[in-house]
Amino acid sequence: MLRGNMKSTISRFCLLLLIGLFVSACSIQRSAISGDKRAYGYSWEQEKQIGQEADQQIQLQYGLYNDDELQAYVDKIGQEMLAVSHINREDTPSLYAGTDFYFRVLDNQVVNAFALPGGYIYVTRGLLAHLDNEAQLAVVLGHEIGHVVARHASQRAFEQQMGQIALIGGAIGGELLGLPGGDILGIGSQAAQLLFLSYSRDDERESDRLGVEYASMQHYKAAEGAQFFISLERMSEQAGQSLPNWQSTHPDPAERASSIPVLADEWRAKGYEQTIDNQDQYMERLSNLIYGENPREGFTRNGNFYHPDLKFHFPFPSGWQVINQRSLVAVVNRDQDAVTVMTLDGQSANAEASVNEFLNQEGINTEGKGRTQSNGLPAYRAEATAQTEDGTQLKFYLYAIEYGGNIYRFLNYTTADKYGTYASRFDEITGGFRQLTDSGILNIQPVRLQTVKTTRSGTFRSFLPANFESLIINVSAEDLAIMNQVELDEQISAGTWIKIPR
Repeated sequence: MLRGNMKSTISRFCLLLLIGLFVSACSIQRSAISGDKRAYGYSWEQEKQIGQEADQQIQLQYGLYNDDELQAYVDKIGQEMLAVSHINREDTPSLYAGTDFYFRVLDNQVVNAFALPGGYIYVTRGLLAHLDNEAQLAVVLGHEIGHVVARHASQRAFEQQMGQIALIGGAIGGELLGLPGGDILGIGSQAAQLLFLSYSRDDERESDRLGVEYASMQHYKAAEGAQFFISLERMSEQAGQSLPNWQSTHPDPAERASSIPVLADEWRAKGYEQTIDNQDQYMERLSNLIYGENPREGFTRNGNFYHPDLKFHFPFPSGWQVINQRSLVAVVNRDQDAVTVMTLDGQSANAEASVNEFLNQEGINTEGKGRTQSNGLPAYRAEATAQTEDGTQLKFYLYAIEYGGNIYRFLNYTTADKYGTYASRFDEITGGFRQLTDSGILNIQPVRLQTVKTTRSGTFRSFLPANFESLIINVSAEDLAIMNQVELDEQISAGTWIKIPR
């Protein structure tokens, strides 16, 4: 037990230490929402810098959807919400003045929207497919603007720095062998942490309030946002996605479906008429949208990964999961203790240089390397080891192949004690890489949505094409009903907009 002056001295020392940690770990700035001073993990300028740097990686990793008109349309609605947001009001603190916001449509079928600090907001084509009108889009974009303006990520980062909460990293299903998924993706650690941060429920509720507020101020039917959250409630978890979906990171959709109309009514009572949904315009923009995965950019079938555009394929072991992204393909076993990551190396001159680029990193110990061939294609292989910060010994199998003017590098790794178990699996994947010659696969095309107004009444089921299950992998009639925000056997009146895959 401490006594007298000794106890007082240690208490003062601890207080000074805490004050020092507090000052070094945060930025005290005014809130754009309340105008009050509060602590953030980063300054506003730092947040803008983090967002700008990560934005390039997000675009590279997930890819922008190739439709300039749709991109411009989403940006237009986003800028409308931004114009009435707290970032552009007369009493907004001056540090926020002149901040540009960017709204991007990502080429990803996962139903999600998210924001990076500093004004970078993303919606996936999967989310757009599940919205039914412009009013719903306005609420979603307003919600994400709310996260940025309220600086929720920076608030959570400050709390993490002070040891109060933990960030969730891992863009490929969590941490693989102790290596953060953000590192594998090439996204900086700060951005990866902020991107996969779990907001608090209060953060989400505040963003819901702000999304409804901004949409209402632009006279959208903000209550329409509730229907989208009813659809979210009906969705089951999707396996193998690289972006967390809204269900996994947001409050109960049923709660939100109930609260959004109430919030909308409050703004209507303040004199903001809510008459706009612009469903016709939205459906016209949505027509011809790619639905589901785009097989041109890679798909799996019968134990093989095929890439029609790049004209290659390779096998993967039964029970292993394939994660296909714009700049890499990862193959992960069920226990997540063995990983293969294939990337397109656009820097190295040949396969040997590609392998050596990895081997030359500090901490990598080469055990053997040499030239080889993969089904007649020039290749180079190597084995190496490295030790993680916690002392875990990893063993790597590097394999680079020259094909079609590109260099494909496979990074296979597991813990050293399990390498013997998985070495043959790594050989199966890399040794099976070969040219794709099947014309049926080479010519495969994505499924697209056709938006039409019905010319008759009937159940939603009755409007589905007879062959849709053969067109789309792992999509059911119920999935299409959810996308249309209707029940499968619900009666649809003539003149109703529906979205049907063709």
